[in-house]
Amino acid sequence: MIKPTLKPKNACYSSGPCAKHPGFSVEELREAPLGRSHRGSLGKAKLQEAIDRTKKMLALPPGYVCGITPGSDTGAFEMAMWSLLGPRGVDVLVWESFSQGWATDIQKQLKLPNVRVFKAEYGKLPDLSQVDFNNDVVFAWNGTTSGVKVPDGDWIPDNRKGLTLCDATSAVFAQDVPPAKLDVITFSWQKVLGGEAAHGMLILSPRAIERLESYTPPWPMPKVFRLTKGGKILMDVFEGSPINTPSMLANEDYLAALKWAEAIGGLPELIRRSSANLAVFEDFVRKQDWIDFLATDQSIRSNTSVCFTVKLPEDKVKDMVKLLAKEGVAYDCASYREAPPGLRFWCGATVDSSDLQILTHWLEWAYEQVK
Repeated sequence: MIKPTLKPKNACYSSGPCAKHPGFSVEELREAPLGRSHRGSLGKAKLQEAIDRTKKMLALPPGYVCGITPGSDTGAFEMAMWSLLGPRGVDVLVWESFSQGWATDIQKQLKLPNVRVFKAEYGKLPDLSQVDFNNDVVFAWNGTTSGVKVPDGDWIPDNRKGLTLCDATSAVFAQDVPPAKLDVITFSWQKVLGGEAAHGMLILSPRAIERLESYTPPWPMPKVFRLTKGGKILMDVFEGSPINTPSMLANEDYLAALKWAEAIGGLPELIRRSSANLAVFEDFVRKQDWIDFLATDQSIRSNTSVCFTVKLPEDKVKDMVKLLAKEGVAYDCASYREAPPGLRFWCGATVDSSDLQILTHWLEWAYEQVK
């Protein structure tokens, strides 16, 4: 096969931090209030702007609150689990490494007594019909390390008794995640919109707020997890005053990504771009006999963290990854360390489908070189 000559404009395919939005420049961060207190009027206004733009972009229902947390998506989700779980049994859905981490923490750290874990291998989903919504339900909307997502929110009843806690970090802004079906939604700035790391977002429904104000966990609560004071929710967290010091530079970067998203058409266009990116790979895979999706069922296939199996020994797959990076056409495209050997490409809205079209020629070439 002849070596391709045309290269992608952006060869960044990491699943977090993800590619910056097209046209990004550090000049977009010039208004960051560096050296200023995040609790001062200017800093607080900037943080509140990030919250307000997020709520508007995601069309959160009335009564939902949104706040900035430390520790990325992990911090936001741990905060929710430690603060809310305990009064009811818990059903945990596991089909990749991060959801396995939530199950481990629930069982071994919180040591909750009534826990059911529904587990599926990489590339598949557990049986969603087995979930008991009288319990609290913990799951990831999109499995970043497996390339598998839940198909929709239809399996979640509106009249549920328990809370739904959803790690949506690689799904929001790229998939149709219905907020009304979820009582907790968490994500991080470095996923989907390509923001910088270390900060998480925590969204709570009125039902989750009611749980916070009516239930006191029996375990000691670290300061960075405390969402209540005197039996009432700490609204400061959801009004531009995070528990600990945030990076105003990272916040400005997130604002720049939100403004870009708004300028191109908002959430519908972000979802369209991500779906178009997946379609490029689906067309490519149909024409090849050496590569396939880890998620063979199209209805549960992620359009952000797209994972592949390759008909090569593991060492040859590693050689392929190294070759693609050496040629400057695809960086950070190896499968997650705990996932089956293969390739993983970020296909969220900050990636241009034209770059993926070019990349497919390089994938075919690299395979031929190492096989």
